[in-house]
Amino acid sequence: MSRQKLTIATMSELMSPTALKLFSATGGDFIKQIGVDIVRGVVLDVLTGRNLRDSTEILTRRRIATLNLATVNMFLRGSAMSADFVNQLPYLAAETLTKKGAAKTERWLAQWMLGLTEKAFQNVLRDNEELIAKYRDRYIETCGQVIANHVQEGGELHGVLEIASGVKARINWLFMAYLLNTIGAQTLTIRGSEKSTYGKLFEKLILGSLLSILGFKHVLPPYRELERVFWLSARGERRESDATLLYEAGKGVRFDIGFIGRGNPEISLDKVTRFEREISLGRKRWYMATIIIVDRIGAGSRIPELAEEVDGTVIQMSAGYWPQQVARELNRVLGFEHELVDMERNNIEEFLKRKLSQVPLEDFLQAHTERPKRGATSTPEQPM
Repeated sequence: MSRQKLTIATMSELMSPTALKLFSATGGDFIKQIGVDIVRGVVLDVLTGRNLRDSTEILTRRRIATLNLATVNMFLRGSAMSADFVNQLPYLAAETLTKKGAAKTERWLAQWMLGLTEKAFQNVLRDNEELIAKYRDRYIETCGQVIANHVQEGGELHGVLEIASGVKARINWLFMAYLLNTIGAQTLTIRGSEKSTYGKLFEKLILGSLLSILGFKHVLPPYRELERVFWLSARGERRESDATLLYEAGKGVRFDIGFIGRGNPEISLDKVTRFEREISLGRKRWYMATIIIVDRIGAGSRIPELAEEVDGTVIQMSAGYWPQQVARELNRVLGFEHELVDMERNNIEEFLKRKLSQVPLEDFLQAHTERPKRGATSTPEQPM
């Protein structure tokens, strides 16, 4: 087969349409994959103290496996098209990363071929085009040195990989080194992407569901009702809150939720002090309490005490029936009355399940995917 000069555009075409769609999977795609009823079950799991990651891990693993295999197939097809395919990879990748306006698919492929994730590209190369060629050369040199050492220890690698269609490629240690580096960076990228996608989606679904169960009405901009209502992801004067609850004139609560484990205490600490105690809404000043909801906090952490100093409360989702703690905190700061406040623990799960079946999850999904309409007042602090 004659050699053919490949371009990075050709390389993206070497991946199947199914694989390419996985580069930009969204929360909406997640819902389509498993259905609203399954999502409702995941929300109930979290409301009763179970870990969100347990429910989404299998979907993450499926996406990673699909892209990993598609990458192997891409290496095979590329090598069948050009005997110099593997040697060209670092140069093609570096060339793409210096192009202006390259699509995310092309950038991710290029980064992976140099063993980089998006974050590594920003941190290592600092988005500096002049450093890309130097990094490429060091990458080639490093892989070459590792391979030379490995050959001395274990010998050369020879063989052929072939798929049923007849596409095949001769492999050696360089083929394997570049392939495995690509797959490793790809896996890290997808895990980071999935964490962000599922986290942002379920933050809204869980907060929206909980506040609906507690009897508050979900509203969209422009905000006209100011009592017993809530909205999601409103932008405040300085920082963004995940939900804002208005109880009655001059009294409300800002919520921030994050699936943050005990290994990230500094992120939880930032959430404790991120909001002002008062906001302007209409012609009034509103006192706003703060409730921070996180997955869990490590033993000995001072975050709950720090939260109290700024009139904030931290609630852990790992605690069984944490929604009751939210209801009790609303009772404490607002005088809110609800049957969940004093409910027996053994009745809470069935209560949440029954109420959740009536929650309009689709409304929260719509709020998650749609931008405010032109002319709508999406900033609640502005006079109406």
